[in-house]
This record gives sequence, C-alpha cells and structure tokens, in this order.
Amino acid sequence: MPDIPRQRQLDGLVEDLLSKPPTANCVTARRDVEAREARFEDFPEWLHPKVAKALTDGGIGRLYRHQRLAVDASHAGEDVVVVTPTASGKSLCYNLPVLNAIAEDDTTRALYLFPTKALSQDQVASLQRVVDSLGLPVRTYTYDGDTPPDARTAIRTRGHVIVSNPDMLHAGILPNHPRWRKVLQDLKFVVVDEMHVYRGVFGSHVANVLRRLLRLCEFYGSRPQFICSSATIANPYEHAERLLGRTVHLVGAKDNGAPSGPKTVVLYNPPVINEELGIRKGVLSQSLRLASPFVKQGVPTICFTGSRLHTEVLARYLRERFCRKPGTEHKVASYRGGYLPGLRRQIEKGLRDGDVTCVVSTNALELGIDIGQLDVAILAGYPGSVASLWQQSGRAGRGERRSVVFLVGRNTPMDQFVVTHPDFLFDAPPEQARIDPDNLLILVAHVKCSLYELPFKRGDAFGGENLDEVLEFLAEAGVAHERNDTFHWAEESYPADGVSLRSADSENVVIIDKTAGNKVIAETDRIGSQTVVHEGAIYMVESQPYQVDRLDWVQQKA
Repeated sequence: MPDIPRQRQLDGLVEDLLSKPPTANCVTARRDVEAREARFEDFPEWLHPKVAKALTDGGIGRLYRHQRLAVDASHAGEDVVVVTPTASGKSLCYNLPVLNAIAEDDTTRALYLFPTKALSQDQVASLQRVVDSLGLPVRTYTYDGDTPPDARTAIRTRGHVIVSNPDMLHAGILPNHPRWRKVLQDLKFVVVDEMHVYRGVFGSHVANVLRRLLRLCEFYGSRPQFICSSATIANPYEHAERLLGRTVHLVGAKDNGAPSGPKTVVLYNPPVINEELGIRKGVLSQSLRLASPFVKQGVPTICFTGSRLHTEVLARYLRERFCRKPGTEHKVASYRGGYLPGLRRQIEKGLRDGDVTCVVSTNALELGIDIGQLDVAILAGYPGSVASLWQQSGRAGRGERRSVVFLVGRNTPMDQFVVTHPDFLFDAPPEQARIDPDNLLILVAHVKCSLYELPFKRGDAFGGENLDEVLEFLAEAGVAHERNDTFHWAEESYPADGVSLRSADSENVVIIDKTAGNKVIAETDRIGSQTVVHEGAIYMVESQPYQVDRLDWVQQKA
C-alpha cells in the first residue's frame, strides 16, 4: 500500500517548488503519469511445493502477469526474453524456473551473467535470501576477478548457481573449460540480465562469447536454455535473436503486471545569465537547488550526473549544505566507478537501510542494483538516450510509491533540444539496440579463442561468415595448424587474454593515500590514468580532494 503521509509531503514539496520563481519560469514541460494497478496470476501448477512455500513465506502470494507468462514459457523449454520497466520484478522471472529445476533435480546447474560485478554481488544477496527460505542445499556463488583462488575449485565442483560477468566467462571460464566440465555438462540455464547493455562493440563481443559457450556445452552434451531480461528498447526480439543466435519467446511491456505509483516528470531549463552568448546557469548549481528541499526534509533522493568529476563536485556541495552536524556525514553519498567494492557495498546498504538520504551517482546506479525506496530522481543533464533517461528515472518510485523526476538541461545543443521539445522524450520510442557479431575483426578474435578451446573441423560453423576461410587465414598467419581437415591452435599464447570485450586495456591503476598508511582508496583504468591521476592532478574520492604526488606507471600505482 502507498505511504499516504509521505506522498502528501512529497506532493507539497513538489508544488511549492514548481509554483514559485525562479523554478516556475524555468519549467519547459511537466507530465503527470498516472498510477498503474497490479495484474496478478496464480502460481503455476507445476511449481515445486518447497519453492511455492518459500515465495509465500517471503510475502509473495501470487505472480505478476509478466512473471507468470515468462516462467510458463521457460518451463515449456523455450528461450525467454522479459522486457518490462525498472523495478517490475524481472529477477523472479529467472530465479523461479532455476530454483524449481534445482528442487526437482539436484544436478541442475545455472550460469547467471550480469554486466557489472556490483550487479552480480547484489543479485547473489537477493537470491540467497530466497534460497535460505527454501530449506534446500542450493549453493550460490559469485565467480569474478575478486573471487579468492582457494574458493574457485569449490565453486566449480559444488556450485548450483554461478554468478559471473561476460569478461570472466570470456577470459577465465571458457579457456579453462576442462576444469568446468561438471558445470558445463549439467548446465540447464544461462541467465543474461540487463540485455539492453549489450549493444555496439561490447554486445558484438558478448554475442561471440555466447557462441563459444554454446559450442562447449554441445561438446559436453548439454543444451542450456536462455532466460534474458532487459529494460525497454525498441527492438527486443530482434536484439535477443542476434545476441543469442536463437529464436526467443518475448514477454514485452504490454504484458507487464507490476504496479507503479504516480510519477511527475519535469523538464527544467536553467535561467539565462548572458542573452548575447546564450549562456545559462550551470547544471550542477541548478541540480543542487532542486535537490535541496527534498534532502532537507529527508526525502530519499538520487542525483545522476554525466561524469565522475560532476558526481564528486555535486556531492561535495550537498555535503557542505546538509552534513555540517557531527554524525550526519554519511547522509549524502557519492557513487561511481573506481570506488573499491567494499565502499560501494557500504553505500548500497546505507541506501537500503535509509541511512543515506541522498546519493549522487554516475550511470553506475542506472542498472538494477537494489538501493531501496527512492522518491526523487534528479538528472543533471540528458543521459544521451531515451532508454537511459527512463531507466534512470525509474530508480525513483518503486512499487506504488509516489515519485518525481527532474531533467535539468545543460548548456549544450542536445540538452537544449530535449528540454524544449518534450514530445521527443514523452512520445518517441526508446532507441534500438544494434550489434554486429559477424564484424570480421571481432569474429576473427573469437574464432582464435574458440580454436584454443576446441579444434575446428572443415565444414564447422561459427557465426555467419565462411569459417573455413577464416581458419585458412589463421593457418597462413601461423597461429593455426591443419591436419586431416582439422584445425588446431598452434601458438603458445593465450588468445582470450589479448581480447578485451570493453576497452583496449583491461589493466587498472590503484590510487594510494600516503597520509593513511598507504591505504588503497580507489582505482582507475590505465589509459585514463594519464589524464586523471597524472602528477599534480587533483583527484576526488567521496568528495574529498587529493593531490597526486606521483604516478608510478610500471607498478600501476598513483
């Protein structure tokens, strides 16, 4: 049920803010979105009694319509893609079929792929809560770069659900597939969450990683089902088929049965300070002004910015204004890539527990990490796509809660067009996700990786190009060797290690605070380190400025 007193408080703050100048003069559009009631379905008849009891004990007596459609299609053996808005309960669409299969057959294995390590950790925690109430020995583990070496053997041999990311699958699991034989031969489900993230070059790489995975599964005698989830995109069916290489069953936005509370979306164009040059007030100062009444009253708020520096600066402004009293230092938090995992977990927990009133973030919190109940989202600049805008705005107003979203325009042509043309946002469909898995450079890189994993025979297929020609090219280059119409990897090198799915360089530089006993406080990618932690640079962590004394390029330390 909605919290009526809090809803009235929020309504009062919004109307007070929007009715008075200068805010009233800067609002270019306002759209009030009505609440949507839930559409429920009963549990399916095939659901294992222990799974049904665990759901009921957890307060889930029925499924939303899209959840029921998804789990029924999965139970029928289809590959499923669920495309519904933020906070609509998509995780149950894959957790329920997986847990049901494990309850019926203890040998079942599932691989969950999330685009970021933070999302993996969050999903493991939420899944473990369901597992604990099942009364079954379902073992769920995270397998990524932070997993201790002594734990990896146990995960490979005993894990029912292994949560990882495409990078680890590409460079850590597939090249070492003999060690993963037990998992691969019993693999029944592959879950691909946040499917809309896999677009462009990154998505094209991931499509080839999944081709390699399925090739090894076939070698070990398994054919896993895919269960995918995605935020709203314009071409979910086409994108899923390109990514997976299979025909899929789509559960789309029209099937969404999750409730949503009333939402007010406000487009805000900062006032002009120089008419001749067309210069407007800064996006950070205006975001600060809009956030202030909500933070002051303790309304849970999230502010999205377009860069790491803006995140730190806006968080510092808010801290200086609202965190002066002792004991209030953590009421305002900043969150971005480069923070150490422990600090990110601490901030996420603070948001869930209500200890953090306001968080300022890059798009790192755009994905579905559980950060509790938020009422206000302030977007300091257009995030670059309609899909990202609705994803970020969806972080406020989970369930039936009242929420408000402000989009603050920057002094750039794109932002000015968006805030002065509201139809572009409110009526236009989200963007399409495009990938090209058969791009020759990307394809050849993954053919090398796949050849290292298993030999190819003439006539085999991998993607849409002529594989024999690619293998002949590799043989001419000396990295493949043909014998009896079978191609083998001929190099001593480890090809996956030289193929980055995301960037040209996967190495990081750690940032060390010498004043705190050489404590590691953050990290950044090695290429970017040349511009952000060069000697003499000012680097901010949790709004605290540090001056870089030395950049050790060889040791990868700043």
